[in-house]
Amino acid sequence: MRIVVVNHVTLDGVMQGPGRPDEDTRDGFTRGGWAEPRGDEIQDRAWAARLGNSGGLLLGRRTYEDVLGYWNTQDSPFRAALNNTPKYVVSRTLTPPLPWPNSTLLDGDLKTAVSELKRAEGKDLHIMGSGELIRSLGALGLIDEYMLSIHPIVLGTGHRLFSDGFDLGEFELVEATPTTTGVLIATYRPAA
Repeated sequence: MRIVVVNHVTLDGVMQGPGRPDEDTRDGFTRGGWAEPRGDEIQDRAWAARLGNSGGLLLGRRTYEDVLGYWNTQDSPFRAALNNTPKYVVSRTLTPPLPWPNSTLLDGDLKTAVSELKRAEGKDLHIMGSGELIRSLGALGLIDEYMLSIHPIVLGTGHRLFSDGFDLGEFELVEATPTTTGVLIATYRPAA
């Protein structure tokens, strides 16, 4: 399996709270919900195509609890899809059994656990949100691709996809698609 990041980011790299104002208010962040006004059919189709052919989700604890906790309170087609898809959760604080269906807590060393997932046959595993997990796996060379919806906005504050001092290296552009709202859906792979 490949590990693929699918995320929204701003021009200044912020990934915190794209979906709704109260999604992630850590460190006093008050600018949540910034991605919603820029959604369009092009972006919806790109995300649906990517996630519709998914082997499951790889999530950090915070994203796991937030995403499943939110969508399980909504009358939405995402609810059943999220509950039915396999979810692999990285956490230092959670213990089994996990609260949502089809969830597996990854035990032990992160590199070993994720490398084992990658060796398995199957469709791509997708990471949404989960900034700390992305940075950890990126530093270990375990992320195969990044599909980023880059929004034409600068927030100037918030948790970023790559924090200061993070040295991941160079990327190659695989594909880029502009949307009607100025969002650029760019797919990158780490350069060889």
